[in-house]
Amino acid sequence: MPGKIAYIMSRFPHLPETFILREMIALRQLGWDVHLFPLIIQKQKVIHAEAQEWVERAHRIPLVSLLSFWFLFREFIQNPTGFFQILIKIIRENRSSIKFLIRAVIIVPKAVYIAHLMRRERIEYIHAHYATHPALAAWIIHQITGIPYSFTAHAHDIFVDRAMLASKIKDAAFVAAISEFNRTFLAEKIGDWVRSKIEVVHCGIQPQYYISRTNPRNPDESLQIVSIGSLQPYKGQKHLIASCAILKERGIPFRCQIIGGGELKDEINNQIAGLGLKDCVSLTGPLPQHEVASRLAGAHCYVQPSVITPSGKMEGIPVALMEALASGVPVVATRISGIPELVKDGHTGWLVEPEDSTALADAIERVYRNPQLAHQLAQRGRLLVETEYNQETSARRLADLFYRHLSISRDGKFVPTGDMNPSETMGRISPIG
Repeated sequence: MPGKIAYIMSRFPHLPETFILREMIALRQLGWDVHLFPLIIQKQKVIHAEAQEWVERAHRIPLVSLLSFWFLFREFIQNPTGFFQILIKIIRENRSSIKFLIRAVIIVPKAVYIAHLMRRERIEYIHAHYATHPALAAWIIHQITGIPYSFTAHAHDIFVDRAMLASKIKDAAFVAAISEFNRTFLAEKIGDWVRSKIEVVHCGIQPQYYISRTNPRNPDESLQIVSIGSLQPYKGQKHLIASCAILKERGIPFRCQIIGGGELKDEINNQIAGLGLKDCVSLTGPLPQHEVASRLAGAHCYVQPSVITPSGKMEGIPVALMEALASGVPVVATRISGIPELVKDGHTGWLVEPEDSTALADAIERVYRNPQLAHQLAQRGRLLVETEYNQETSARRLADLFYRHLSISRDGKFVPTGDMNPSETMGRISPIG
């Protein structure tokens, strides 16, 4: 039977990470008792209606508090050797990045406090989203309590900085990679041994939530373009805007909506104004999920102009691409990371090389000139999403993995208790090497 599972993520609620919310809801529907432990509870102007209940239920643990230092002190007194092993390993394996090291040390008291709460609530399993600090918190809690954990590796959390990643993978029950690209990437960067620890579990959506276009665009209609993503360099919106200028020069009638907010808002607005595109390109800001679905329902083309930044930051497989295909919208995207696993060039959409605004404009024009073909590709894309990127299917696969490893833990006689002595649990796990 399913058990009590704790979810750890960097921040909640976080509009671009709706997929985590959906995953937790799906697991709860499968019978899991899901407890939420975000490292940061953040305030947002726009929040999905489904998230409100989870915000109220989430554990609010201050980054720094007297209680967290009390539990830290108690942990040290009860098992000084084990505690020092944990701390030394964290320092040694995060020192390659000062930023990571500082954040890692800051997280320790909070993770110890969360470990106390998890003992009290008799949590049986932990899953973290992102291989960075959420996975580190899960690793610390595992070292203290023995509760098994896993984590999902997405994109920038493995592409940019991999401090301590090998240890997090080694001690995890398993790692969920959102794409085959990620599994191969980790094997190349960490070592081929990680392949046996990695399971590919796609982030999923609920296709039935989106109204799928049943007919191709009328050739007389102007092209309605939509792009969704936070306004950050790796999302590549500036290349989409440059391609819009090219489309305008070619006399193609269109309107382009860019949905999302972020650090590049002013820069992108200035680019739009500088290119004389205010009449046909607009920034909507962040929107709730039902509004996103509504905008996609009226779109004729979805564009994901993502790039790879100099630091190596890039997409995984954007959920927005799945949402667009579920809506029956023809898609144009860049050929990076795991995107080609979803957007198969010439079959479920069109792919171009990143940072090539002309190629992007050419692909969008192809959608405009060939509405029948574009519609056919979009329908194939919807079928792919329904079968391989379906939230229910992905949640069941993840739940099966959780249960498999939870059963191993139960067979090993691990039973969390409300007042378990940390020195007892530390003796049950392999020594830190």
